[in-house]
Amino acid sequence: MTPEININLIIAFIGIAVSVAAFIYGRSTAARQDGKQDGTILSELGYLKANTDEIKRRIDKQDERDRDYISRMAAVESSCKSAHIRLDQMCNRHE
Repeated sequence: MTPEININLIIAFIGIAVSVAAFIYGRSTAARQDGKQDGTILSELGYLKANTDEIKRRIDKQDERDRDYISRMAAVESSCKSAHIRLDQMCNRHE
């Protein structure tokens, strides 16, 4: 073999080695970036879930207050109805 062929073979092998190394490095970098992105997405999903749970808790508390207001309003309406009956009776006595 001539020295030119040896140099060409060496350059070809170096090119192949560099290409393989770049491929492996790129693949590991992409995997790391995918891992970061997956971690960010999972973190955001956790944040959304926590906020959704908080909103549900607040809605439940509001529903409980609404039920309390409804029962109190029914009692006030009943009391008001009784008061009107008594007022009508008092008006009829004075006529």
